[in-house]
Amino acid sequence: MKAHSQTTINDRVSLSGVGVHCGASSTVTLHPAEPDTGIIFLKNTDEAAADIEVPASHRFVVATALSTVLGSTQAGSIATVEHLMASIGGLGIDNIIVEIDGDEVPIMDGSAEAFVDAIRQVGIRRQPARRRYIKVLKPVRVQIGDAVGELMPCDSRRFEVEIDFADAIIGRQAYVYDAESGDFARDLARARTFGFMSSVEQLWANGYALGASLENTVVIGDDQIVNPEGLRFADEFVRHKVLDAIGDLTLAGAPVLGHYRSYRGGHRLNCAMVEALLSDKSAWEWSTVPARREATQADVGAMLPAAALGPDVS
Repeated sequence: MKAHSQTTINDRVSLSGVGVHCGASSTVTLHPAEPDTGIIFLKNTDEAAADIEVPASHRFVVATALSTVLGSTQAGSIATVEHLMASIGGLGIDNIIVEIDGDEVPIMDGSAEAFVDAIRQVGIRRQPARRRYIKVLKPVRVQIGDAVGELMPCDSRRFEVEIDFADAIIGRQAYVYDAESGDFARDLARARTFGFMSSVEQLWANGYALGASLENTVVIGDDQIVNPEGLRFADEFVRHKVLDAIGDLTLAGAPVLGHYRSYRGGHRLNCAMVEALLSDKSAWEWSTVPARREATQADVGAMLPAAALGPDVS
């Protein structure tokens, strides 16, 4: 039963860096939290006012254009939470307080590795309370343009993501990750965010990517990867999309026990899937013990069939 206990971190730990979109420096400090606290962002304000709590919940998502942004009327926005949320969800942490002194979570090297390392540095401890899962009971589907997502009943937390870019450097890639048998730190945490050199000027003009550089973004040129070190994985692009999906689905408020499939998805689709699931009371229920399935080695990191999931053509 220990495997189904809630968890938190052993001690506080801080990370500092630049926001990939705002270009400003910020610091996040992770604090242990009591059982049933969940994940809460605590935004620092001036000394004359109290810090403001923003739950890490789909109910507080205010934007999904280029990153996942949380916010409230009192706190304003907290941008680019997905990599930190993926680290928290990927490492199985239930209760944590994220103190932040800026408007954007630092991008670090563009992946989740720095957050994972910081959490592992202080360690994770189990708590005397049972973990609750959101168990998917029936299929839920969302389509936004060419992007398609589906959540289906499954006895594990499974992610099946396919991307399809016209750019020859990326092309069509797919990846399957099972949270019960995979290793988030090994399989996904090091996969970095990416962008196209051709769109950088437009992003700058719109106030985005002001902190982006070759130090924190895989940059795709006309016919090559611009970063001199190249890729960390041959399929780093789709692995990063899986990382993002884990982070966005963690905003459900508890681990989602189900099979998430997406085709040409992103933050908007991921968050819409969480909203669609939780808004349908017949599609899910609370559960304290998942019926764990032992995945085979071929399941984890396997490539999907080329037409595993696509948009409706009707």
